[in-house]
Amino acid sequence: MSLLVQRSDVSEFRRRFRWIALFMLLALLGLIVRLFYLQILESDENSAIARENIVRRITLATTRGIIRDRNGEVLAASRPSYNVYVVPRRLDMETVWPRLMQYLGVGVDEQARLQTLITAIRAGDSPRKNQQILLKEDISRDAVASLKTHEAELPGIDVVPVPVRYYPFEEVGSHVLGYMAEVDAERLATLRSEGYVEGDRLGVVGIERAWESYLRGTRGWEKVLVDARGRRRPGGEGIIDDPRRVDPIPGRDLRLTLDAGIQKSIDKAMRGQLAGGVAMVDVRTGRILGLYSKPGYDSNALSGGSGKQVIRDAFRRLYSDPLKPALDKTLSGAYPPGSTFKPFTALAALEKGLIDPRQGSQCRGALTFGKRTFRCTHVHGAVAMQRAITVSCNVYFYRLAAEYGVGMDLIAEMGQRFGFGARTGIGINAEASGRMPTKAWMTLRNKGQFRLGFGLNAAIGQGATTVTVLQLALAYAALANGGTLYQPQIVRAVETSAGTVVQEFSPRVRRQIELRPENLDLVHRAMVGGVNEEGGTAYRVRVAGVDMAGKTGTAQVSHKLARGQEAEKVWYFNREHAWFAGYAPTRAPEVAVVVLVEHGGAGGKHAAPVAFEVIRAYQELERQHREVQTKGPPKPGANPSQAGSRPGGERPRKRPGGRGGPR
Repeated sequence: MSLLVQRSDVSEFRRRFRWIALFMLLALLGLIVRLFYLQILESDENSAIARENIVRRITLATTRGIIRDRNGEVLAASRPSYNVYVVPRRLDMETVWPRLMQYLGVGVDEQARLQTLITAIRAGDSPRKNQQILLKEDISRDAVASLKTHEAELPGIDVVPVPVRYYPFEEVGSHVLGYMAEVDAERLATLRSEGYVEGDRLGVVGIERAWESYLRGTRGWEKVLVDARGRRRPGGEGIIDDPRRVDPIPGRDLRLTLDAGIQKSIDKAMRGQLAGGVAMVDVRTGRILGLYSKPGYDSNALSGGSGKQVIRDAFRRLYSDPLKPALDKTLSGAYPPGSTFKPFTALAALEKGLIDPRQGSQCRGALTFGKRTFRCTHVHGAVAMQRAITVSCNVYFYRLAAEYGVGMDLIAEMGQRFGFGARTGIGINAEASGRMPTKAWMTLRNKGQFRLGFGLNAAIGQGATTVTVLQLALAYAALANGGTLYQPQIVRAVETSAGTVVQEFSPRVRRQIELRPENLDLVHRAMVGGVNEEGGTAYRVRVAGVDMAGKTGTAQVSHKLARGQEAEKVWYFNREHAWFAGYAPTRAPEVAVVVLVEHGGAGGKHAAPVAFEVIRAYQELERQHREVQTKGPPKPGANPSQAGSRPGGERPRKRPGGRGGPR
């Protein structure tokens, strides 16, 4: 009877077994669901993660384009450099890190800084922990050899060859060429979509900035197979997705209109001056043969070739120098042109028929107008227009404004026709527009008052009138070629790394200035006299064998003392600017040259000699080019920079009337 009665412990066991079975079933179902989720729903993502552990994408650096002068001489290129990249997540901070620091020869302070950076990245949730991070750039060749020798012991570390920008002429032409700088965090936020990453460099000023999209090229990449220690392994078929490699595309090369020989000759001619700018323009095309600003800076130091400390020191000197070496004095600086503007005032009077150029005017050294005395540099006696330009008589031009109706609006209208008061559109650096003041502008500036004395100052290029060196050079080129104002050109052609021309730029005309030939001829003869006639403002410093016409200028400045500043310490900044503007040769002009010696004093004493020396160097370079053309192409192995076309590249254009050049 007792056997038929169910035991209570058996019932309890069955109940527990059912719960255990239910739990096992639920666990199995959960496992199946999880496997389905991982292997079916997230299979692509998990496969990619698995591949990331054994497949690494290595960046292949591109080559930045080379900048050459018009004869093929290198002005900016790239030299080999080596950067160290690390993947923070794969870096063993206990064993690999100390060894890496030893091979790199890193100091204690820098080692602590780098370790803090890597530790912070490893501790965060940023995707950068799985990406290559630039650790150190431009390491020494000894460090490269050590890292390559012990590559198997350093997982997660790559030595990547990258180019560093190199400028063989250092400070010569630095404002035109510019320099490179590392992309900062703010700019990187907008440039990342264009392919820039941390550690990249881009052009900051000059040609390097303006033509960045042509020069930079496109980097490539390659997928490689690595083991658990990060060591590269052969193979990868079926594991590495296609494409496995994308080759880098090198940047385009640029051929400029500049001539390295002329740039060096300008630098030599300006060696005795503290600051200034020089521009040389081909009067037949508007192509710029020389563009020089002083003081300059070493683009190599600013581009990072010698380390970040050198960059910091260079920038500290750059912005603490009172001569402002960061300012491009040919484009960004605007200065009163002084007497170099008198030919345009003369043309304004002649074109309107306001004066007979043969009519004399008496100069007694000063002209009293109202309550003010306007002075001249000398007592010139009776002078007509041509002689007034030659000897730079201020009184004659004061009378044009005071007695013959050559007012500010008429002067401004002629100046604007020659490109003053507007940017030239060269497209590099921050270009000043200069100022061609009108009567309305002066009235507004002076709280509704206009004094006739403003017009007298404007007639001699003083007062509110300002121009840039390049504007004045283009205007004098227009005087030389018969009235064609060209668009300035600094880049002649875009080329591939193999030398194939991709795009060539032809000269562009901004406007044809309608002027009567007899008026241009008078101005031309006056400027020839300024150099070659007794009493001419450049006569005493002329150079035998240099045939040119030109006009000197001595522009007064108004430098205000800051509170607590001593006048004896800023005497230099109260000196006049020295100018010379002209063209050569006189009968069939080829080039126009403008020299500004900032706070240099008298133009005939300080600026004109520079211009003569530059023109003499140009003539010598032209002779050498003609000899090269006569002897034929250079032999194999010869210096390619010695080959090339004659300066300017074009035959002289004929002026209206059928004769070449001003008469």
